[in-house]
Amino acid sequence: MIESPLLKNLKGYIGGQWKASGDNTFDVYNPATGQVLASVPSMPVEDVRAAIEAGKSALKLTEPYAIETRRQWLEGIRDALKDNREEIGRILCLEHGKPLNEAQGEVDYAAGFFDYFSKTIGDLNAHTLEEKPRDCTWTVHYRPVGVVGLITPWNFPIGMIAKKLSAAMAAGCPSVIKPASETPLTMIAMFTVIDENVDLPEGMINLVMGKASVIGKELCENTDVPMLSFTGSTEVGRKLIIDTADQVKKLALELGGNAPFIIFDDADLDKAADNLIANKFRGGGQTCVCANRIFVHEKVMDAFAGKLADRVNKMTVGDGINGDVDIGPLINRAGFDKVRDHLADALKKGASLVAGTQPDDLPKDKLFFPPTVVSGVKRDMACFREETFGPLVPMVAFSTEDEAIDMGNDTEFGLASYVFTADEDRAQRVAGGLRFGHVGWNTGTGPAPEAPFGGMKASGIGREGGTEGLFEFVEPQAVPRGF
Repeated sequence: MIESPLLKNLKGYIGGQWKASGDNTFDVYNPATGQVLASVPSMPVEDVRAAIEAGKSALKLTEPYAIETRRQWLEGIRDALKDNREEIGRILCLEHGKPLNEAQGEVDYAAGFFDYFSKTIGDLNAHTLEEKPRDCTWTVHYRPVGVVGLITPWNFPIGMIAKKLSAAMAAGCPSVIKPASETPLTMIAMFTVIDENVDLPEGMINLVMGKASVIGKELCENTDVPMLSFTGSTEVGRKLIIDTADQVKKLALELGGNAPFIIFDDADLDKAADNLIANKFRGGGQTCVCANRIFVHEKVMDAFAGKLADRVNKMTVGDGINGDVDIGPLINRAGFDKVRDHLADALKKGASLVAGTQPDDLPKDKLFFPPTVVSGVKRDMACFREETFGPLVPMVAFSTEDEAIDMGNDTEFGLASYVFTADEDRAQRVAGGLRFGHVGWNTGTGPAPEAPFGGMKASGIGREGGTEGLFEFVEPQAVPRGF
């Protein structure tokens, strides 16, 4: 069992109090060891409704919280996260498996969103139009959308909630938060440091844990929740659209990805290889923005494959808490089996193993999957068609710019993409042709607090980060005043 001063309350958080009804619980596991870290409550629908009611009590419309007050909240959470980064990161590492330094870096990433919105919250001040149409003075206000449901995935247990919660709080929206059942301890730790360090109105933030069929259903059906922000699979996203259609709820959805990573023959191959390593193997490849299909110009395929193999063969796999590994375990057996099946399918259909391990040689009783590279990948292979979500690097050769764009877009997803070329005009053409919300040029970097991030096509609706992410949580209201 895990011991931590930030986990002294293994309960939900409703109306400023640690509480949970009923006796149902679920176990949280360390994927590196298989050991149970803790048992936490699986909260009933009554708790979800209580959390929503608490949020309603904290919502101020006629006398909204002052901008400066909200700024102080954001700064307080930022500072609390920074002060507790090591312990929160340790908890995150244990329940997720990612390397300790990476987990602690995620806490810094989360703090960055609270910092960014504390500095840009002034964009929500009302403003008066210079024009006076219809002989009126027009003022535009930005009203909080209301109580919001925030549903987050396991792959970034604190980074993903920070994106949502920071913007919601800046807008003055109380929230009901559901973490993934694989990684609820990081959220409990975050709520603990907020509870102990930041003076928030009771009900401003609420934490409920348990079954998505219970919590998600109530958030979808409850008329006092006008907005849901969800990060997760496209399959679930589609269901949320259907389940909220009758109420015409506002949705912000960051869904699945199948990111192309395109390397032209004029690219700096060492830089491309280094960026691919950093991008692909973050979180063990279990991110929706990591490169999933690597398109390499046929002229440099052999050279790039060699550089990539050299780097991959030096990577270490093991328990992330040790601090000296590059890749931790995958989150669960289902995730492990999917990566193995994608590898087996590619090899069966003619791909070649460049680095890594044959499927039959993978561990049977552990979740450690070594970084693996295959070449000769075709469109009919599962690793091309589907999001692998693991440390498998499938490489595809191409010959022309149009071919690279066509193959990159040959997916229902449109979240992140990457292009490596020394030709600025080509980079602009390819970025314009790729139907993805994020296009890295000569970089494998992912989202940043300062920039909007989100998907096209089946990868989602709305944006997180940047002023665009802030405005997701408000409703503009025009107030014309007659003379």
